[in-house]
Amino acid sequence: MHAIAIDRFGGPDVLAVRDIALPAPQAGEVRVRVAFAGVNYIDVYMRNGTYARSATYRTPLPMVLGMEGAGTVDAVGRDVRDLAVGQRVAWCIVRGAYAQYAIVPAWKLVPVPDAIPLDIACALMLQGSTAHYLTHSAYPLAAADTCLVHAGAGGVGQLLIQLAKGRGARVLATTGSREKAGIARERGADEVILYRDTDFRDAVMRSTNGRGVDVVYDSVGRDTIARSIRSLRGRGLCVLFGASSGSVEAVSPLELAEAGSVFFTRPHLADYLRDAQEVRQRANDLFAACRNGSLTVAIDRILPLADAADAHRLLESRATRGKLLLALDD
Repeated sequence: MHAIAIDRFGGPDVLAVRDIALPAPQAGEVRVRVAFAGVNYIDVYMRNGTYARSATYRTPLPMVLGMEGAGTVDAVGRDVRDLAVGQRVAWCIVRGAYAQYAIVPAWKLVPVPDAIPLDIACALMLQGSTAHYLTHSAYPLAAADTCLVHAGAGGVGQLLIQLAKGRGARVLATTGSREKAGIARERGADEVILYRDTDFRDAVMRSTNGRGVDVVYDSVGRDTIARSIRSLRGRGLCVLFGASSGSVEAVSPLELAEAGSVFFTRPHLADYLRDAQEVRQRANDLFAACRNGSLTVAIDRILPLADAADAHRLLESRATRGKLLLALDD
């Protein structure tokens, strides 16, 4: 089968199409014929070596990339009883989606309802689950809360805004252009801050009458983290869940105290998808929101598998306006 694999860490140029053996499912596993693979920053972190020391997201070389996919069950291993050949499924946080076939533990697979197209299901699994746990678990938003969402026109950002509004929160979002600001507003942001034109921390304080926001959802990292922490109300929470501008190497404990005894966390999505119940609960919530029209999924573009390197370049350039997918069907 064809797959995108790497044998060394580096830039997008290390991504290459290879012919590898068709894998066989073992006990408790399923082989999925992949229709779509999601392109996410976690793939970039695996490709460039950021996660080389991660115990949660292991990156053994050589490896096939791709932590999110959707397709149909092709074969099942022993002890798999609730999934059948031909069934439509989706998953995330299992490496190997950049391939014609992927092996996935059965408990991590979610049956896809007939009303949900496979490209939408794929787009919802990793970014959707991320937006869901951020708004429902890491900081369960309520109607009295105000949040700051960085990169509001990105794949996660658009979903975050919508889920936050669904919980009744007031949403401030940052974007890099007026075009992207329009996207964030379409998704429901109450106020959009153009971070190239103004200091977002100053704008947050003006918008909240000096109080600050209850929670910051920061996927940008190095360029924003200091001001994100200073944008919080007393005892607020900063959730760092990405590093599109570069990794954050350290946050001073004293800085958290000086910012108002605020809290800081850097979670992994895997810790919010602990078992089959949690995996399916989040996915089913997202599927239901799509069906009832309260959640719009924006797919920026779909590229063929062979263009995986170009997909990574697009993602890292911050040129996307939604989800990037790779198509695996012939």
